[in-house]
Amino acid sequence: MSLRVTFLGTGGAVPTVERAASAVFVNREGDRFLFDCGEGTQREMMRSGTGFAVDRVFVSHLHGDHVLGIPGLVQTLGFNDRTDPLTVHCPPGTGDHLRDLVHAAGHDPAFPVRIEPVSPGEVAYDADEYAVRAFETEHRTVSQGYVLEEDDRPGRFDRPKAEELGVPVGPKFGRLHEGEPVEAEDGTIVEPEQVVGPPRPGRKLVYTADTRPRETTVEAAEDADLLIHDATFADDMADRARDTAHSTGREAGSIAARANAKRLALVHISSRYAADARPIRRDAREAFDGECLLPDDGDLIEVPFPDAD
Repeated sequence: MSLRVTFLGTGGAVPTVERAASAVFVNREGDRFLFDCGEGTQREMMRSGTGFAVDRVFVSHLHGDHVLGIPGLVQTLGFNDRTDPLTVHCPPGTGDHLRDLVHAAGHDPAFPVRIEPVSPGEVAYDADEYAVRAFETEHRTVSQGYVLEEDDRPGRFDRPKAEELGVPVGPKFGRLHEGEPVEAEDGTIVEPEQVVGPPRPGRKLVYTADTRPRETTVEAAEDADLLIHDATFADDMADRARDTAHSTGREAGSIAARANAKRLALVHISSRYAADARPIRRDAREAFDGECLLPDDGDLIEVPFPDAD
């Protein structure tokens, strides 16, 4: 069951040659999502090979570097004869502005575009095996991050034990794994807990977008397999980060450490660091012992299960 993250835009408010405006593409076993859609996202999608088949867009806030790619993407999807609806989730109170953006320059989409505001703490999208919910962040406007969290998976099935108890090889193995007792060959009842281990956790992906370090992020990112956090500045610009409601690499690292995250990806890198953004990662590593990534545009990573060998 794949969970792949492609960093389409890792730059700050001003794009650079190396880094486009904010956009993260997530593909969970064929379910395709965009987290923010800044200017140039379409081109980055082509460069990265993600394709345009997006099911949902999760908007963190309405600053241009996070949403100005939406009108162009919607028009391109129409040119490609899309008929399926596109759902855009957004913070409360921003829906009307997003509708205006979708209809920029008098354009009427060729397919339904559904704008669905969601408040922090609420589930934006509830799927069969996972959900995406919003959480509160702190920026200079109404803003929020998103958590994609999978349900627990069944425990490991002990086939030798099942055979020892007389369960015939075949469909009864699957029924046991799904939590249903079955009858063994000698007529005894075998309960699932006799052959199935404890539930195994699913994966957890957290995207903050632009934010100051917040306790709500620590709570939302608890035990996250991947935390994608604002790291606009290095320590040399800590005052600027505070004044503009962004985070430094060290602050992102501290949040990841407190949340016990496994991996941290630093994004929204200021154009001040166009020549060399390594100081941001250096600062983050001093605060966080886990794997610390400074992704480039186009980088793709696979998020493994917590119990992966």
